Parts: sequence; structure tokens; C-alpha cells
Amino acid sequence: MPLVMKKPLLVLLSLSILTLAACGGTKVSRKDVSEEIDLSGAWNDTDSQMVSKEMINDMLDQRWLSVYKKSNKKAPTVIVGRIRNLSHEHINTNTFVADIERAVINSGEVEFVASRDERGEIRDERKDQDLHASEATRKAMGQEAGADFMLQGSINTIIDAEKRTQVRYYQVDLTLISMKDNRKVWVGQKKIKKLVEGSNLRY
Repeated sequence: MPLVMKKPLLVLLSLSILTLAACGGTKVSRKDVSEEIDLSGAWNDTDSQMVSKEMINDMLDQRWLSVYKKSNKKAPTVIVGRIRNLSHEHINTNTFVADIERAVINSGEVEFVASRDERGEIRDERKDQDLHASEATRKAMGQEAGADFMLQGSINTIIDAEKRTQVRYYQVDLTLISMKDNRKVWVGQKKIKKLVEGSNLRY
């Protein structure tokens, strides 16, 4: 066979080998979302869910809730404010806020109102309804439920490392503040400490 005919075959063979090599390097399997998987030692979904659940349970077990219900004859209304990431690593605080909101709502102990960003979108829809929706179905402005308390917080870390061994310490602080008079009615704290060996994770 002439030499010029061999080159296309060599190119095709090389591409096939590269394709097989690339396909052989990736393996994907489905896991139960409740299964704890910790690959790097960094903050992950297990930490977010565990911390939010434990802290909200503690918040709802404290005296402020029964005092409010007794004085006002109704459940308090809560809004989640800013949760600041003051840690060494990138943490998606939106997922942590979502876990907090779910824990609060599912408790059935308090009412819950939309965040500032969510309210903006809803208000735009009400304005549109004023122009386009029928009188019977449009929702009037000025009927929103105001929050009685705002939940704020932060996530901090302390990292102690020697070569490829690390101790990663996480501290989450949450504070529930009265919207009426700025009183702090509950302060919660949750700590997590992880020993990570053979780590390539930087901080």
C-alpha cells in the first residue's frame, strides 16, 4: 500500500486511542443525597444541612418563642438576612440560607417571609397585575406581612496545617434580632472540626 494511504489510517487510529483513553478516565455513579461524602475536607452539603438543622432546632427550643407567642397570641414571622462568609474558602452561602429556610418552614413553629431579592420580583409582578390582571384576581399592593425577627450570621474558619495534614475548624454563628427594637433574642453557635490527612486543599 502506498505511503500516502497509510497516513489517514494512522490519524484515525490515534484519534480512536485518545478517545478511548479519555472515556476510560471518568466514572460516574448515582448516590443517595443523604449519604455523607467528604472528598477534600472543605465545607460541603453535609455540613450545610447538619448545621442548619441543629441550629434552627436549638433556636426554636429557646424561651423567646414561647414568650412571643404568649404575648402576641400568634406565631412570629421570621426573615433570613445576610449570612456572611468570613472563612478561608469559597462557600456558597445561598445553599446554606436555603437549608436554613427549609428547616424554619418545615418546623411549623414560625411564619416565614420572602427575602429582599425575592420580594423585589414579587412586587414587580404585583405592579404588572395592576395593569393587566382582572379586578377579581389582582393582588393589591401594601398587603405584605412584615417580619418580626431577622436571622443573621457568619461562617468562620481556622486552619492549622503541617505539610499535607490539616485541622479545619468551622464556626457558624447565627443571631435572631427583633425588628421592633433590635434586641437579640437568640444567639446560636455550631462548631465543626475536621482532621484532613494527605490533603492537597489550599487555604
